[in-house]
Amino acid sequence: METRKKTRASRLKPVEVEPVLYRVEEAAQALRMSRSVVYELIRSGRLRTVKEGTRRLVPVAAVLEYVKSLEAAA
Repeated sequence: METRKKTRASRLKPVEVEPVLYRVEEAAQALRMSRSVVYELIRSGRLRTVKEGTRRLVPVAAVLEYVKSLEAAA
């Protein structure tokens, strides 16, 4: 019978990491909106984004800011 020695890495529990950037599709899901509506928000400047290479990403903070702006307007 072979016994295996556990390494430190195998004893560590996987860590759940909350995203800080959403893909546009993920931002749309979080906001319960269609992708096209989210792209319109981006074009109009109401939803802030960043670029990483060719990818357009939406900071989670920008999604929260947008929601706060909706609450303030209500």
